[in-house]
Amino acid sequence: MRDLIIVGAGPAGITAAVYAARKQLDFSVISQDIGGQAALSGDIENYTGYQFITGPELAEKFRQHLKQYVFDLREGETVAKVERDGNLFKVVTAKSETLAAKTLIIASGKRPRLLNVPGEVEYKNHGLTYCATCDAPLFRGKVTAVIGGGNSALDAVLQLMNLSPKIYLISIADKLAGDPVMKEKAAASPKVEILNNSKVTEIFGDQFVKGIKVETAGQSRPIPVEGVFVEIGLTPNSEFIDLAKKNELGEIMVNCAAETSVSGLFAAGDVTDVPEKQIIIAAGEGSKAALAAFRYLSRHE
Repeated sequence: MRDLIIVGAGPAGITAAVYAARKQLDFSVISQDIGGQAALSGDIENYTGYQFITGPELAEKFRQHLKQYVFDLREGETVAKVERDGNLFKVVTAKSETLAAKTLIIASGKRPRLLNVPGEVEYKNHGLTYCATCDAPLFRGKVTAVIGGGNSALDAVLQLMNLSPKIYLISIADKLAGDPVMKEKAAASPKVEILNNSKVTEIFGDQFVKGIKVETAGQSRPIPVEGVFVEIGLTPNSEFIDLAKKNELGEIMVNCAAETSVSGLFAAGDVTDVPEKQIIIAAGEGSKAALAAFRYLSRHE
């Protein structure tokens, strides 16, 4: 039995781990990867202390920071469910291993939302991807489409501008919703064609993507592309826990101290209902969650 278990190792989980280590807690971190959504970001220009850093570079900085401390890191594992057993929390991994702790921090982040159109499943990893940072270099010299209208979609477009001769940016809304600077860069590029009030209804091809069908004002037309980047938002990774209250989006509800509706259970980062999903905000929330867990342990022991 440990003092604390942290689920997730994105900016929130990593920062929680650093603070937990500095408080000399006995804890475990369970995560599929290190860096979370931050590792999938392109150019990051708004993380304090770095005028410019890429997502993978920042994730590596996180990893090196974690190596300064000794704790139980279970990378490459996921959580299947969380249960309450008296005053303890029991975390069951996908490998059917059970860990117990006095406190728990959920920092499991979010995952890409699906389009749910014909062809999406068939062409995943065959021309369709959810990560421009991971896969954009594979589409050098190819016509591509980015689906979405927020910062994630714009980030994908900016990465593809150095690689793709033509990029279609397709947004279901009447205007883009991302940061003004990013919108200006995308709109200024002769490579980028922005299609607002439009939706993708099908992805087609043979073994690989050959095109998409786009509907605008009730009119449907095929657009030949060889790469499709789906950037339509994220879904919280909260299905494995039913103990805490969630909002209609599935986000875990927390107060300003990162406390959930359950005593001893804390949450931080994009999996929560805290507004503005930003790396620096997630990191700050992770530190608050770890400090709150430490206070809880101090009072209850």
